[in-house]
Amino acid sequence: MTVYESDLPGVGKKFEIEIDDGEQLVVVTHNTGKREVFRRRGDEDSEKLFELSDRLARQVGTILEGAYFQPVATETTETMLDEDTLFEWVNVVEGSELVGKTLAEVDFRETTGTSVVAIQRDDETESNPGADTTIRAGDTLVIIGARDACDRVERLAAGTDDPQKEAAQAVDEPADDDTDA
Repeated sequence: MTVYESDLPGVGKKFEIEIDDGEQLVVVTHNTGKREVFRRRGDEDSEKLFELSDRLARQVGTILEGAYFQPVATETTETMLDEDTLFEWVNVVEGSELVGKTLAEVDFRETTGTSVVAIQRDDETESNPGADTTIRAGDTLVIIGARDACDRVERLAAGTDDPQKEAAQAVDEPADDDTDA
C-alpha cells in the first residue's frame, strides 16, 4: 500500500492512499482540524464520502487503529442457540484424524454428541451432507451440539484428539466388581 502526502498551502495536508483496482482514498486534513474523505476512481473526479470534525476524526481514528477493540483471530466461529446448544464452524486441518473419513465412519453423533449440518468446501456449502461425504483438509464443518461436544469436534478437526482411541479406552476400562477375591 502506497501513501502519498502533499501540502495544501493555506488548507492543510492531503493524503492519497492506493486501494483496489486503481482507486484511491484521499484524506484532506484542514489546518482547522476538519477532515474530508474522498474516493477517486482512476482519472475521474473525486467523490466526497464524508467529513469529520477534529474531535470525531480522532475518535474514529482510535477505533480504526484498534485502541477500542482488537479483533481476535480464531479458527472457529460459534453461535449460541440456547444455554446448552450452539452452532459452531470448525476448520479441519491437514493431519486431522477426520481427513479422508466419511461422516458415517466418524459417526459424529455417537462419538462426539454433535451433528454435522453442513460442510463448507472452497466456495461451496453442502447442506445436510450425506453419510458418504468424505471429509477433506480445509473443510469447515458446521456442527450443532453442546459446548463440550463441540469442543471435542474442534480438537478432532485440529488433529489433537482421536475418536477411535477414546472409544477403545472406554471399552477397555474394567467395570467395578463388588466380589471379594
